[in-house]
Amino acid sequence: MSQKVVLAFSGGLDTSFCVKYLSEDRGMDVYSVLVDTGGFSDAELKAIEERAYSLGVKSHVTISKTDDYYQQCLKFLVFGNVLKNNTYPLSVSAERIFQAIAAAEYAREIGASAIAHGSTGAGNDQVRFDMAFRIIAPDAEVITPIRDLRLSREAEIEYLKAKG
Repeated sequence: MSQKVVLAFSGGLDTSFCVKYLSEDRGMDVYSVLVDTGGFSDAELKAIEERAYSLGVKSHVTISKTDDYYQQCLKFLVFGNVLKNNTYPLSVSAERIFQAIAAAEYAREIGASAIAHGSTGAGNDQVRFDMAFRIIAPDAEVITPIRDLRLSREAEIEYLKAKG
């Protein structure tokens, strides 16, 4: 039986690479999860789901956290006009925590032995995902292919082209 891994999935280049790498190179059963915190149309969510299945996931789910994100976080950032350097809204960094927690809870719910994300080693999103995964699903292995393999965008594109 293959190892079950939950992948926090956006449908972009990095997470598309992760599906192929985890399933074909590591022989894992990939369960992708998109955590919707708002801004997606139904057509976009459907297209992301179709991409996940076309890449070879065993299962794909979309978890809506839009209301939770707004009620527990975003409204306070808006009301407080919370900005980094007086220009940049801090909503994206807060959004990642909601996404990471939901992905980790889903991994725990389906009994996954591993959980993965496609964050690179370049930003703070990797820390947010890693920390939430380790707190919510402490027994799950955290896999970070893009960071661990130190891949460039070009290398990811070439890999995906080679995989068809």
